[in-house]
Amino acid sequence: MAYLVKIMPRAERDFVALYAALDVEHSNAALRWFMGLQRAVFTLEKSPARCPVTPEKNNLRHLLYGRKPHVYRIIYRIVERRREVEILHIRHGARDKLAM
Repeated sequence: MAYLVKIMPRAERDFVALYAALDVEHSNAALRWFMGLQRAVFTLEKSPARCPVTPEKNNLRHLLYGRKPHVYRIIYRIVERRREVEILHIRHGARDKLAM
């Protein structure tokens, strides 16, 4: 049975900011990259536990997307009792650890 992927408010803001920063409306390459990021997020429907635990907190996991130096971390948590994956934050991999 698949998990429901929920984009939480902060992650939604991250998507919007990333969309604007990449100038997706004016670049086909940026649009392809952004759509690939979205597809990667929704692959978590099938097996969310496949990704490693974050160094910040052991109840969070992260999916890495992109190639160096443009790797992004999709930080999420699995809520087993509801069979949900909550996407919490999307951030560039070179940024400092997430403050918890």
